[in-house]
Amino acid sequence: MTGYLLVLCAAVLWALIGPLSKFLFAEGVTPLEVAFWRSTIGWGLFAVQALALRTGQRAKASDLPALAAFGLVGVALFYGSYQVAIEHVGAALGSVLLYTAPAWVALLSRLVLAEPTTPAKLCAVAATILGVALVSLSGGGTVKPSALGVLAGLTAGFTYALYYIFGKKFLIRYDTATLFLYALPVGSLCLLPFVHFAPKSPSAWALLVLLSAATTWGGYSVYYAGLKRLEATRAAVVATLEPVIAAWLAWWWWNERFGPAGYLGSGLILAAVLLMVAEGVRRRPTGSPS
Repeated sequence: MTGYLLVLCAAVLWALIGPLSKFLFAEGVTPLEVAFWRSTIGWGLFAVQALALRTGQRAKASDLPALAAFGLVGVALFYGSYQVAIEHVGAALGSVLLYTAPAWVALLSRLVLAEPTTPAKLCAVAATILGVALVSLSGGGTVKPSALGVLAGLTAGFTYALYYIFGKKFLIRYDTATLFLYALPVGSLCLLPFVHFAPKSPSAWALLVLLSAATTWGGYSVYYAGLKRLEATRAAVVATLEPVIAAWLAWWWWNERFGPAGYLGSGLILAAVLLMVAEGVRRRPTGSPS
C-alpha cells in the first residue's frame, strides 16, 4: 500500500505543473523562464539532499556525454516545450498531449533498442494518433487547441518518452539524485540563452519555489521511492492519474473544458497508455523483475 500511495503522491505533484504554471504566466513570467527556474531550483534541492545525506555518486567520464544529452533533451527540451504547450493550449490539453509518451516509446524502442513490435503496440500507437487528432480538432469547450500548442505538447510527449530510452540504454547505473544532479544544470544552461528574465513579485518567487520543490524534486523523489516498493507496470498505471488530476485542477481553477470530441480523444490516449502497461505485464515472465 505504501508504494501505491507514494506513486499517487507523485501523480498529484506532477499534475500541479500546468495549473501552477498558469498562475506564473499570469504573474508575467514567460514559459521558458518558468522552465529555467524549475530546473535550476530543482537542481539546488537535489544538491542540498546529496550534501546532507551523502547520496550523490561521481559519474564515469564515459557516461558524461549521455548525461549531458539527457540534460539537453530530458530537461531543456522537455521542460521548455511543456511550458509552451501549457501557455498555448492550457493545462488540461497539455497534460493529455504529454501522455502520448508511451506511443513514442513504442516507436523508439523498436528503432533504438530493437524491441519487437506487437499488435498491442500498434493498436496503442493508432489509438494515440486518433486521440491526438480528436483533441486537436475538438470544439464546443473552453479549450482552444492551436498548432503551436499541439506541436509543443507532442514535443513534450516525445522528449518525456526519451526518459525511458536514456534510462534503458545509458543511465541505469545511477540513482535518481545523481542523475538529476548532472542533468538539471545542463538543462538550465541550455535554456538560459532563450530566457527573458522579467521582474518578479514575492508571490511569483513563491510559486517558482513551490513548482520546483513539488514537481521536480518532490515528484521524482516520491515516484522512485514508490517504484522501489512496487512493480514498474503497476506504478505506471497509477501515474496515468496525472492528466486526469491535471484536467480536474484546470477545470476547477481555470474553467478549462473539452468538447465531446476532446474528451473522447483524451480517453483514447489514456486507454493507449493502459494498453501499453497491460502489454508489459503480459510479456514479462512470471516472477521476473520489472
